[in-house]
Amino acid sequence: MDPRDRAAFVRSYTKVLTAAWSDDEYAARLESDPRAALAEHGLELPAGAHVRIVRNVGGEPDLEAQVALWESGTVTGEYDLRVPNSPQIEMRELSEADLESVAGGVDAPRDDTTYCCCCSPCCCCT
Repeated sequence: MDPRDRAAFVRSYTKVLTAAWSDDEYAARLESDPRAALAEHGLELPAGAHVRIVRNVGGEPDLEAQVALWESGTVTGEYDLRVPNSPQIEMRELSEADLESVAGGVDAPRDDTTYCCCCSPCCCCT
C-alpha cells in the first residue's frame, strides 16, 4: 500500500473505531451491514468482496497488523477489520493537589487588573 493509500485507510479506520465506540446505532450497523457502515467513513469495498468484523481482539491493538490485513483483502477479496471493544478509561476523583498541579498553582489577580493570560501582565495585556 503506498503512503497516501495507507494514510487514507488509517484515517477512515480511526473514524470507524471512534464511531463504533461512541455510537451504539453505528456499532449495530457495523455488525448487520458492514459494507454500508464502512462506506460511511470512506472504506469502500470492491464489488464481490466480503468483510468480517473481528470483535474479540486479543492482546494490544496493532495498527500495522490491521493495515496488512486490509491490504491482503485487496488481493483475496476477504477483508478482516478488527474492531476491539471500547477502551476503558480509569476514572478517579482528583485531589486538591491534583487540581493545583493542573491549574499551575497560579492565583487570579486580587485587584481590578484583568489579564488576558494566566501569568503576569505583558505587552499584549497591559
